[in-house]
Amino acid sequence: MATEGAYESILCVKPDVNVYRIPPRASNRGVRAADWKLDSPDWTGRMRVTARGKVAYIKLEDKISGELFAQAPIDEFPGIAVETVSDSSRYFVLRIQDDSGRSAFIGIGFGDRGDSFDFNVALQDHFKWVKQEDEISKQAQTPDTTPKLDLGFKEGQTITLNIGQSRKREKARPQGSGGFGLLPPPPGGKLAPPPSKSSNHNTQPAVEEGDMGCLLDLDSSNDNSVDAPISNTTATSDLWGDFDSVSQKVTVETAEEQDHWKAAHSSSL
Repeated sequence: MATEGAYESILCVKPDVNVYRIPPRASNRGVRAADWKLDSPDWTGRMRVTARGKVAYIKLEDKISGELFAQAPIDEFPGIAVETVSDSSRYFVLRIQDDSGRSAFIGIGFGDRGDSFDFNVALQDHFKWVKQEDEISKQAQTPDTTPKLDLGFKEGQTITLNIGQSRKREKARPQGSGGFGLLPPPPGGKLAPPPSKSSNHNTQPAVEEGDMGCLLDLDSSNDNSVDAPISNTTATSDLWGDFDSVSQKVTVETAEEQDHWKAAHSSSL
């Protein structure tokens, strides 16, 4: 199963590993490391785990020269090529093969439990990757039979886009018959009468009788008063007529006071 010319990657390297000869199995029960001669290993060296394509290789090499002592190709894990023992996590049963295809089973063991853990994890990670690659290749070869969603336009189908009209138009305010909005009535409930129209634009406001007395008093107390212009506006009511007569009277009294003042000051000079 090895790929010729494939790149060989290193998965794990352990400097110390012991190799044991193991007796043939008497039954199908699990292998026990206690049956081996653990105090006197048959070979001691370095172990290097590599991968070429989908196949992993466990290589037992000399520590100094790097000469290959034995190797075991692994095409699946866990499997018959690498087996754990029933009484320890530091020992494994390994199936080695030579170039002619002959195989034999040997026992290997690590002095440190951490080394056996790293060896186990390296093989698990490699074959997890192999499984993923197999699934990807199967999916690529199997045609996709699931119905696909058709988002294309059918024949004669059109689409309308409303650009710039996303906002709703504001509702028009209700208007009266004249085209203008009606204002609410004042709080008192009474409307003020409209101002009276006159032919002359320079109209003066009406003055009540109580206010006229105050005007006379102010005019009499002011010595430097100026003749008030007589309104030529035609009165539309009796109130405006009274106001005109009072204005003429005020003008006459003011003129007499001015003459009296001039006579008094001319005699003193």
